[in-house]
Amino acid sequence: MSTTIDPSKLIILDRDGVINQDSDEYVKSEEEWIPIPGSIEAIADLYKNGYTICVATNQSGLARGFFTEKTLMQMHKKLTTLVEEQGGKIYSIHFCPHGPDDNCDCRKPLPGMFKQIAKQFDLEDLSNVRTVGDSLRDLQAGKELNCDTFLVETGKGERTLDSGKELPANTAVFKDLRAFTDSII
Repeated sequence: MSTTIDPSKLIILDRDGVINQDSDEYVKSEEEWIPIPGSIEAIADLYKNGYTICVATNQSGLARGFFTEKTLMQMHKKLTTLVEEQGGKIYSIHFCPHGPDDNCDCRKPLPGMFKQIAKQFDLEDLSNVRTVGDSLRDLQAGKELNCDTFLVETGKGERTLDSGKELPANTAVFKDLRAFTDSII
């Protein structure tokens, strides 16, 4: 059963590099899952201001055998608990467990997880929905379903800016999730 919401109040966040510190060696345990300063409070503030928050995250570490789905669930429980302790809520967390050669439709830059979120809210596309990521593929996946795209400089964000690759049209850039949140509430 789907839930109907105002698309302009839906925000889709990437996880690693946006909410928590990223690692080129993968975030492999609950202990390694460390929030970026201000990100948990930013999510809670979005929720308190009427926004619905979903997370869409590539987790190829599962396919690579770096961690188990149980460990991933422990990381996500840590995330949701920290947000709830600040008075916020994450509506849903979608993850792609596949590796880059698995030919799935959910691994960003493909829009599979975004389609799942659209279906969850009975939306044809994600026009007026904001998506926040730290990599080009995060933004490309959202843009495929007409999301408004926002890049944060945390995680791989600075590397993305320095890559010389063109960001999707009208992508706004923010220092971090806190700065993005402050700009809309």
